[in-house]
Amino acid sequence: MKAGIVGLPNVGKSTLFNCLSNAKAQSANFPFCTIEPNIGVVNVPDTRLQKLESLVNPQRVIPATVEIVDIAGLVKGASKGEGLGNQFLGNIRETDAILHVLRCFDNDNIVHVDGSVDPIRDKETIDMELQLRDLESVEKKLDKVKRTAKTGNKEAQKEEVVLIQLKEGLEAGTSVRAIPIKEDDKKEYVQPLQLITDKPVMYVCNVDEASAVSGNEYVDKVRRAVAGEDAEVVVLAVGTEADITELETYEERQMFLEDLGLTEPGSSKLIRGAYRLLNLETYFTAGEKEVRAWTIPVGATAPQAAGVIHTDFEKGFIRAEVISFQDYESYGSENKVKEAGKMRIEGKEYIVKDGDVMHFRFNV
Repeated sequence: MKAGIVGLPNVGKSTLFNCLSNAKAQSANFPFCTIEPNIGVVNVPDTRLQKLESLVNPQRVIPATVEIVDIAGLVKGASKGEGLGNQFLGNIRETDAILHVLRCFDNDNIVHVDGSVDPIRDKETIDMELQLRDLESVEKKLDKVKRTAKTGNKEAQKEEVVLIQLKEGLEAGTSVRAIPIKEDDKKEYVQPLQLITDKPVMYVCNVDEASAVSGNEYVDKVRRAVAGEDAEVVVLAVGTEADITELETYEERQMFLEDLGLTEPGSSKLIRGAYRLLNLETYFTAGEKEVRAWTIPVGATAPQAAGVIHTDFEKGFIRAEVISFQDYESYGSENKVKEAGKMRIEGKEYIVKDGDVMHFRFNV
């Protein structure tokens, strides 16, 4: 699962990507510094993993990860191929969620592609380009479906109604995720189109150091503008976060954060937010050899969770032995949890809960 970092040129996308992944993508003070998308595999910060490590003392610890993609900056006219438009829109279509970076700081030394700082205008520029590309996709599909619908095909007629609804919404400047369509129709007719504005979005407000804790007027404007979108807003001083990642020791980084009034890097909140945005959650396996966080979609069954480890585990699934993280933490060890009667045996229908510590029994 991949989350794509998008935004206008020079808003801090590549600096944020470097900060998240330590992959050192090129970043500079001119548009289109990033041309090919950079991909980084980022560890998901999780204090539960550290707690399990302290209780189990394993040989190694493996965190959950999420893929972050740094995509070329978008400009007005991208849907018509301006700048790197076609390439950008192709790259973003391949991601599962969008991290939309908005410049929310003043700095005369960093040029803005439109000459002034206005995060709402920037957001609308990108929204419009993405909506225009989606409109193009919907119109192509609608032309085909209309021809079939004219023959009296009931299924095509039903699809035509949904596509017209999408077309009208996009023409009115509404992103697909905000167009009210029945859930069944979404699954049947909208999801297969892989429309860009149907992807879940998080707005990353890139602020100056002084605004890192509580934001600023620009951030307030963004929050008001996206209030009806069911989207998360994260405040991040990207330049400052980049400075923190350059410090060598954990203690130095913590002192820097405390001086700013932060308890953890904003990038940690962003990564966890991206994980939620992708509709993912974590279960753990814990033993002397390894404590590991495993990534599953929300709503996964026990056999599906087992299949993430190995397909044979899913095929030959017998049962799962499950301990809630809270019980593991409270009792301090697997044996003490068993003695207290808190380990559960779950079958094929069990829906895994975020934070479950699990052992699987299987037969191949």
